[in-house]
Formats: sequence, C-alpha cells, structure tokens
Amino acid sequence: MGRLAKVLLCTVLAVCLSGCAPKEYTGQIFAMDTFMQLTVYGDGEGVTGQQAMQSAQSRVYELEAALSVTRENSDVHKINGSCGQTVTVGEDTAALLGRALELCEQTGGALDITAYPAVQAWGFTTGAHRVPAGDELLELSEKIDYTRVKLEETAVTVPNEMQIDLGAVAKGYTGDVLAAHLREMGIQSACLSLGGNIHTIGTNPKGEAWRVGIQHPTTGGALAVVEVTDKAVVTSGNYQRYFEENGETYWHILDPDTASPARTGLVSVTVIGTEGTRCDALSTALFVMGLDEGSEFWRAHGDFEAVFVTDEEEIYITGGLKDSFSLLEPYQELEVRVIE
Repeated sequence: MGRLAKVLLCTVLAVCLSGCAPKEYTGQIFAMDTFMQLTVYGDGEGVTGQQAMQSAQSRVYELEAALSVTRENSDVHKINGSCGQTVTVGEDTAALLGRALELCEQTGGALDITAYPAVQAWGFTTGAHRVPAGDELLELSEKIDYTRVKLEETAVTVPNEMQIDLGAVAKGYTGDVLAAHLREMGIQSACLSLGGNIHTIGTNPKGEAWRVGIQHPTTGGALAVVEVTDKAVVTSGNYQRYFEENGETYWHILDPDTASPARTGLVSVTVIGTEGTRCDALSTALFVMGLDEGSEFWRAHGDFEAVFVTDEEEIYITGGLKDSFSLLEPYQELEVRVIE
C-alpha cells in the first residue's frame, strides 16, 4: 500500500468514524503540506454535493496561495521579505493575522506567530535538522515578539529582523472558511479532514453526532473518540514533526521563551470548539503551557474543551467531555481524569 493510500485509510478509520451514506462526495488533495480529505453528504441549494466539494477544494488552494510561508508571491512570503516595510495583503491574510494576534495576546504569548526564524533554525521547514547552540537560541528567542507586528486593516508591518508564520492557525482558519462556504451553498452535513484538524458540519448522515478519533501518540492508531456536532477537533502532538539526535528527541512545537521544543510533560493536546482557528491556536498554546497552566486557562475561559495526553500515558479531559469522550480498544483500561 502506498503512502497516500495509508494516510487516507487512517483518515477514514481513525478520524471520521461514521458509516457511509447515500450521496457521499469525497475528494482528496495535498495542500498546506498535508493530505486533506473533504467529504460532503447530500446536495446543496442549486449545486450538487460534488460541485460543493470541488468548490471547497478550490478555496483551499486560494488560501494556501495567500497563507503559505514558503510559496513565493504569497502574502506571508511578501511580509517576510519586506525588510521592515509595510506590505498590503489580501482580506483572508489580514483577517487571519488579526485573529492570530488576538490569540497570541490571549494565550500570553504561548502562541507566537513570530517564531518562524527559530523553526527554520531547527530545520523543521527544510528537513535539514540541527540543534542550535545556546547563544543562537538566546538570540532567536529575543526576536520572538508578536507585539511588534503591526496590522492596520490590510497593511502589515513586521520589523526587519523578524518573520511570521501562520501555520499554527492556517488549517483551523481554512476549516472555518470552508464550513461557512459549504453552509452558504446549502450543505448540511460534511466532514473536513485537514491534516490534524477535523471540522464537522451538522450531524453525520444518520442524524447522529460525528465520532472523531483522537490519535494515540505512539501507536498511530485511534486512542479515543469524541462525539461532536458542528465542531472543530484539532490535535497538536510532539509526534507529528520531530527528529532525533544523540538519543534526544526534538519536536516542532517550540516554546517562544526559549526558541526550543516545549517540554511540559505533554505529548499531545486536542482542542474541541466551534471556531477552528481558535482550536488550532489553543492546541499549540496549551501544549506549550503544560497541563497545569492549560487547565487553568480552560477554567478561565470555558469556551472550548480539551484532551491532554502526558508522556506517562495519562489522559486528562475537561469537564464538558464527560459524556462525549470514550477510549477505544485496547486502551479502555487506562484511567481518564476529569478536569473540573
């Protein structure tokens, strides 16, 4: 079985765990550096489900063209090559950048979109992995500061020595945009699998909640399922992009304070909520915060739910998931602790 087939099989079995239904329209694409599967059930208003699904795919490519940090002529690429000059960007980029800056502030900088030079230094963008020296990390960390990014409508200014990356929120925003786009066309049931992001529209074709799988950090299979309706489910884990050197594992989720992989005792964080952009941002931010601080953040805000998995295979869920979260075989003997 080829790599693409394996990825799509895992998506079908471990992510959208619902049965097949009449008038199912499915398309697979590779965009934003990940495999995506868009599944639409039923027809819309004046469009078939197939047309709606294909329109959503086209919208993904539009967003990728604007938000990619590596694609030449993208808005983000132009910002990073602006040498400190003000750049005018498109509406999608401005909308996402504005929301990202709000989320950076709300998380106290646990999410920081200006960490891109540090991500580059570790080689996570190129695959040329390396461990930067201590003095280099100190210099990199001093240049991570989202508060220095200026946005006025569609005009963006980033200091010359800094660069941004919207990767921590781009797929979540894409899910939000696609869900709104499909609803406008009259689609009432869909499951959008965007890499580690799942965005559901309505109920599944049987009229029941979607059963979305949460991946086991080490085995790759499904650890648990969470039942959702009209929600996004986003996971960030240290197993998604990493490398090993001299017996040490380094992953792509960086602590902005140190410009190094965040080591908080967590291996994955899943966030469930109505806004994909927020879920995407918080899955990274809560990983950086760690279990205790992340739990306090949930208690303070309460507009989302979360699943924390520790490096000791401990599982913690927030109180709103008590009736919608369940472990799968062979993990049903594990203890699930509820955060209240």
